[in-house]
Amino acid sequence: MNQHLTFTPAVDGLWEQYDQLAARAYGHRIADITHLREHADLQVAVRAGRVVAGGLGLLVDQFFGGAPVSSACLGDGCVAPEERGDHLAAAMAAERLRPLVERGAVISAIVTSSTGYARRLGWEAPVDVLARTVATDDLKRSFTNEDFEVEHGLTDEAETLQQRLARQWNGPVHRPDWWTRWKQAKSNLTAYRFARPGHPTTGLLTLATKRHERHGMSLVVHDFWAASHPTAAAMLAFLGRHNTRAHTIEFRRGVLPPYPTLLQGLRHHRTTAEAWHPWMLRILNIPEAIRLRGWPADLTAAVPIEIENEAGEWGRWMFQVKTGEAEIAPTRVEGQVFFTRRQLAVWYAGGYRSTTSARLAGVHAVSDRALTTVVRSTTEFEPWLPDHF
Repeated sequence: MNQHLTFTPAVDGLWEQYDQLAARAYGHRIADITHLREHADLQVAVRAGRVVAGGLGLLVDQFFGGAPVSSACLGDGCVAPEERGDHLAAAMAAERLRPLVERGAVISAIVTSSTGYARRLGWEAPVDVLARTVATDDLKRSFTNEDFEVEHGLTDEAETLQQRLARQWNGPVHRPDWWTRWKQAKSNLTAYRFARPGHPTTGLLTLATKRHERHGMSLVVHDFWAASHPTAAAMLAFLGRHNTRAHTIEFRRGVLPPYPTLLQGLRHHRTTAEAWHPWMLRILNIPEAIRLRGWPADLTAAVPIEIENEAGEWGRWMFQVKTGEAEIAPTRVEGQVFFTRRQLAVWYAGGYRSTTSARLAGVHAVSDRALTTVVRSTTEFEPWLPDHF
């Protein structure tokens, strides 16, 4: 390609051009390019007046350690088939991040099947992502509703519950006001609330349905937020009551929380799990990402860490945590724990649940005590990103 390539924010006709390019590259229309136009940043690459690459970016907060951290969530990116092979995707990723970093993003999340390309740029997957399918009859036989009441529709109280529960995991999006409207328009979701009589809402479920050609429907769970084990059991029992119309319930990829209610409650464990491409995290600004994150209130420690940068060089940092806050600053002290930039992202998300998993993932440490302290600092909450973008 000898024509000059330029990168630019998309306006007016460039949005339409990118919409057409994405449909050609993906093989189908991408509805979010329309639905997110008021809320997303779209950067494109233009050659000879034609859009040849691009992608959406959302500046939102993600919860880590119970605190919101400003994140650049990238989605719906593509390169024209005739332009592939010249590393345009990497250059495009940098251009997509730039305006979001200027607006305050200190971390970035991406969901992609091209995990090798994402790893080369510094993203890494903290955890496996699965979609699960279970027979409605099995749910009906295994779980009871107890005394929970089910009400149709979303309320402010239910959205407040969702935000409160999201803080108890590493990764969920702090959903802005427009998030629910976007998802409703995109997937035609139906919401249900769960509560004991006279008590506040403790469960939120959203579903999408599709009619089968001859009889019944398919039912897909998009949100599963439960404040307690009895609430989760009641929600599963409610799903089981769809057995006359839907043979199976599908929990969309990553939507079922990583707790064992389903595993330990089914009388016959006949679920199907399908692995999907994972969500991946990248740390864009190490000191700010550390400062903004939440940390265990009962941990006081100072550990010298060495972190690999984008050039493959190792920098020395002193990581200090005390009374729920932490900071990291350059130091001359030799490191006791060593992170590549991708390992740093996994650790930040709480993906190393033990020193054993950290060492087997390649994390090097000269002090077992230091590694134990560092791992413990991010494992108060588990990694889970149920939000799709």
